[in-house]
Amino acid sequence: MVVSTVPVRAAHAEQVEDWREAVRTAAGLLVDLGVADAAYVEACVASVEKNGPYIVLTKGVALAHAQVEVGVTSEGIGLLRLAEPVAFGHPANDPVDLVFAFSTSGGDAHLAMIRRFGLALGGDLPARAREAEPDRVEDVLCAVAADD
Repeated sequence: MVVSTVPVRAAHAEQVEDWREAVRTAAGLLVDLGVADAAYVEACVASVEKNGPYIVLTKGVALAHAQVEVGVTSEGIGLLRLAEPVAFGHPANDPVDLVFAFSTSGGDAHLAMIRRFGLALGGDLPARAREAEPDRVEDVLCAVAADD
């Protein structure tokens, strides 16, 4: 078993109203962990409103994040798994059923977390997250959250 060095939180939802609610819910898991505040959640939504669905990285997977200067106290990872996928407006990778969110303390930590996600998404993380029992979804985050 991989031991997580970063706090993680996951949730399963049947459906959300739209992508904004999906991002707010996923980023809200970071608030639940105590590693971010409500300003960070809204910054995650504002980032997509401003830049479009760039956070949709591959089929069915979004990675919500914002500038590290806004409302972050430390590192954390959240995952919202949706039973009913939601559209973000991405031309190739919609709809999304896995919304990851992360927070970091900035600089190198931010880039390191993006690299961790890149490696995990290139592996079997999405499949494992989709196949996990609802009460075990959090377990799939440990590989991303563990030290390299």
